[in-house]
Amino acid sequence: MMYKVKVTSPCSCFVKNGLNDFQDFSTKEEAKKEAQSLLHTMQTTFCAKHEFSMLEQFGSFTIMTKSRR
Repeated sequence: MMYKVKVTSPCSCFVKNGLNDFQDFSTKEEAKKEAQSLLHTMQTTFCAKHEFSMLEQFGSFTIMTKSRR
């Protein structure tokens, strides 16, 4: 089984940083570590026009992007 890290609706900061919006991992632990690291990077270094949250389902992780109001 492969575990996935996916970013839905990547913002322009994400694209400018050349990050991957989809990755596969052989273990849940690797996927979780990468998802947490990616989420932290997005929350602390991007321009703050968006909010980011993470959802875990069946061992895979989705990072969602939402515009701040």
